[in-house]
Amino acid sequence: QVHLVESGGGLVQAGGSLRLSCAASGSIFSINAMGWYRQAPGKSRDLVATITGGGTTRYVDSVKGRFTISRDDAKNTVYLQMDSLKPEEAAVYYCYVDVWVKELLRINQYNYWGQGTQVTVSS
Repeated sequence: QVHLVESGGGLVQAGGSLRLSCAASGSIFSINAMGWYRQAPGKSRDLVATITGGGTTRYVDSVKGRFTISRDDAKNTVYLQMDSLKPEEAAVYYCYVDVWVKELLRINQYNYWGQGTQVTVSS
């Protein structure tokens, strides 16, 4: 199986920056897409950014130009650099991976979620 560990959340003033990290470990054969979602209290979990195995990135319109998603395949880690943060972006941020897992004599594809990291933005 695969385990995800997120880090980097915290409290920041509006206009400030944070960098989130999510490291995957376990019986990983290869990782396809990786991404970040966020969920504010009482709201749905929404896509923030994704990055494919080939490095193609996609962002929700509201974060374009301010957030940058990247990955380090040697470390099985995905990052989210968040700049110019806004109070309304306070939420729990979750990482997501689409991964091929080694299981005995074959590999299977699974999706995993991180435990979430709180981002608080003060105005």
